[in-house]
Amino acid sequence: MIKASEQSQELLTPEFMTRLEQLALVSRKIFAGKLRGERISKRKGESVEFADHRSYVIGDDLRFLDWNIYARLEKLFIKLFLEEEDLHISILIDVSKSMDWGEPGKSLYARRIAAAMAYIGLVNFDRVSLFTYADGLQDEIAGVRGRRLMHKVVDFLDRSVCDGRSNLPLACKQFSIRHPQQGIVIVLSDFFEKSGYEQGFKYMLGRKYDLYAIQILSPDEIDPRLTGDLRLVDMEDEDAAEVTMSRALISKYKSNLDAYCHQLKDYCHRRGASYLFTGTDVPFDQIITSYFRRRGLIK
Repeated sequence: MIKASEQSQELLTPEFMTRLEQLALVSRKIFAGKLRGERISKRKGESVEFADHRSYVIGDDLRFLDWNIYARLEKLFIKLFLEEEDLHISILIDVSKSMDWGEPGKSLYARRIAAAMAYIGLVNFDRVSLFTYADGLQDEIAGVRGRRLMHKVVDFLDRSVCDGRSNLPLACKQFSIRHPQQGIVIVLSDFFEKSGYEQGFKYMLGRKYDLYAIQILSPDEIDPRLTGDLRLVDMEDEDAAEVTMSRALISKYKSNLDAYCHQLKDYCHRRGASYLFTGTDVPFDQIITSYFRRRGLIK
């Protein structure tokens, strides 16, 4: 369960929301929306913004003939326009039991990032969907649009609870089957997956989503301050191990963690996805306004 002290904390302050209103989410790819949206794509369509000409061919809509060119050249040309498209933004939030850990807590940190990204999308009239997952998808709010629906996003995030094991491959498979439309997909998790992350991401990348993997760890996971003889218990499956915490063992733990995170980063980058590692002691607004800007997700 999400800690009561964290559940009551404000996800976004009014001051920060004002700053977010100046930003917009940008996809690295061009997507065709089902409805005509607020953003201009590079695809040629039938909006009011002129793009180019091409020669007329039988079957073209005569309404788009450029009669001025015909008067000068006595040749038929069709006007092309920039097409307006919806941008679909999907945010998957890990609510397995391991996310209910740390100070500051990983779950609160993830929900704050999700709220900020959702608000940016809603302000810009994008299609925003949020999903929680543990052993598969748990809950969702799909296709909300417009800032007036931000209260639904906040309510959705506030009622989420951390429980159960994480099964990212199953969650990604379910998501890719239920939501085939292309768009930006942001996954917020610690990615402590005994079943691995590769198969899950293969489902995502197979759909050609613009994928962002945000790995969130607490400071005591990055740099544990444990000593003595301990019995460590896995929060999700209750596997236990008796260990003696020594300097050498902690050093080995850090080395293994670094290797795991590097493998995850390398896997994402080699397949065209983006990866970010952050500790919960890093101000989350810095992640939004600084890192995402540098990576081109927002402008």
